[in-house]
Amino acid sequence: MFSLMVQIEVRAGLRAEFLAAMSANAEASVRDEPGCLRFDVCSVAAHENRFVLYELYTDADAFAAHKSAPHFARWRAVADRLVESQLNTAGELLVSHTAEESA
Repeated sequence: MFSLMVQIEVRAGLRAEFLAAMSANAEASVRDEPGCLRFDVCSVAAHENRFVLYELYTDADAFAAHKSAPHFARWRAVADRLVESQLNTAGELLVSHTAEESA
């Protein structure tokens, strides 16, 4: 599986707008893209304008499809104004454990 960690610094004063736009993108990704398995948006403690995204796709082709989705285009239309900096780290999921597996 293709994984992506994204570290984002949002411009001061735009946190709420970022969260609204990113939440819409994350929700549509999981709902509308069969290859998007997970899309988490996490805050960073003590840094109100820093976020970490964790995205999981069936493979690199599914991630490429994500980047061509209409909701991703809507996100990109506002991202340049909201995002101060961004670092993407792509990889492969090797091990995963969840509480749901134990139930």
